Amino acid sequence: MCGRYALYGPVSRLREQFDADLEGFDFTPRYNAAPSQWLPVLRQRPDGQRVIHLLRWGLVPAWSRDETIGARLVNARGETLADKPAFRNAYRSRRCIVPINGFYEWKPVAGGKQPYYVHAAGDTLLALAGLWERWRRPGNDETIDSFTIVTTAANATLASLHERMPVVIEPGDYGAWLDGATPPARLAPLLVPAADQTFAMHEVSRAVGNVRNDTPALIERVPADS
Repeated sequence: MCGRYALYGPVSRLREQFDADLEGFDFTPRYNAAPSQWLPVLRQRPDGQRVIHLLRWGLVPAWSRDETIGARLVNARGETLADKPAFRNAYRSRRCIVPINGFYEWKPVAGGKQPYYVHAAGDTLLALAGLWERWRRPGNDETIDSFTIVTTAANATLASLHERMPVVIEPGDYGAWLDGATPPARLAPLLVPAADQTFAMHEVSRAVGNVRNDTPALIERVPADS
């Protein structure tokens, strides 16, 4: 699964890696991004232009009566995207990429859980597979664009932390994933665990468990009992 992550840029790397510009907001580094927050997400317009907008984490399907359902739709299992009513329409044509520097996962240990920071083994951003939806509030014209992160079975590197992991889209597949015209059948092979060598990870402070904490210190290596 993926319930907390970090995206601190830099903006130049976002633009270079994804061939996209930020639109409608000023970038703010985040070291403890959490559900319900507005976060940078990459989408592609029908003309092929890629843009990065702020979307709210926790997908609200267009048919939902209210937005509270988003709290339960932070992640989406890749194995059932084509079947689940909450995700199947977005999977057909509203796919996005969630850029991150790394994400957090917790491992059960004596006395509690030890958080780990999982990041790319190389000097690059991770591109997580996402879906997005536009929900209109009943009774007025207010809309909310929201997103969910697609998950799959954990690879060997991450299996010791959790049985699930986010789907990582490789650069050569950005176009196919983002293009709303790509048939879902062509995308199924992308919904698999990333190669074991994709990630590196280390223990971090338990302070990351409090969403109010959002500083660079959260991604720093600490002894496992900190």
